[in-house]
Amino acid sequence: MRGLLKVVHLGRRPYAEVLELQRTLCRQRAEGLQPDDLLLLVEHDPVFTLGRGTRPESLPVPAAALHARGAAVHEVERGGDVTFHGPDQLVGYPILDLTMHREDLHWYLRELEAVLIESLGRLGVRAERSEGRTGVWVGDRKIASIGVHVKRWVTLHGFALNVSTDLAWFDLIVPCGLQGVRMTTVAAEGGAPATVDAARAVTAAVFSRRFELEPVLSDAGTLAPCPAVQGA
Repeated sequence: MRGLLKVVHLGRRPYAEVLELQRTLCRQRAEGLQPDDLLLLVEHDPVFTLGRGTRPESLPVPAAALHARGAAVHEVERGGDVTFHGPDQLVGYPILDLTMHREDLHWYLRELEAVLIESLGRLGVRAERSEGRTGVWVGDRKIASIGVHVKRWVTLHGFALNVSTDLAWFDLIVPCGLQGVRMTTVAAEGGAPATVDAARAVTAAVFSRRFELEPVLSDAGTLAPCPAVQGA
């Protein structure tokens, strides 16, 4: 084992709040103030996030119209194009010091895919990679998206696994900038039980084993300093 993995269940939270938490923890990890790697697991209120690779044609609906439908819109530093996060989707944000693992972003992306493929297998869904495209697929349908960023070899942002997500939200964008892509969910593919709780437990277990870390469930309120989560 390379050390501990603090697994933090955040429940359902607004995207902006968790984004600031990620940035704080990433900075702490890089400065040695946070001694362990972390995995934040969360569901978000509806939100569209625009990565560094987002093209204008990937967001055909104006941001104001998305706001009117009840969704937030955020431009972020992660790689990739536009995607959606929302209820009944498991979102994971690893805060890993890759100097303790492997200083190789390509390797890290492939490891995240492997975690999701194995987790889906345990949930009853046979998933795979798609040559030349980041993320995880079931045939020609995309079930999980990945977009990451690294600062001083510490990771932030991460993955989103569609459990029983309302896929109508994806119709408002070109998901990940891939024209004609079809999204899917664990529920739609017959996985059982199709709950975020089940996906969370399985994914945390697979992630910790894959990265050779000892998982420790941690309370969000211990992640100081971050006023947004005090008392959670």
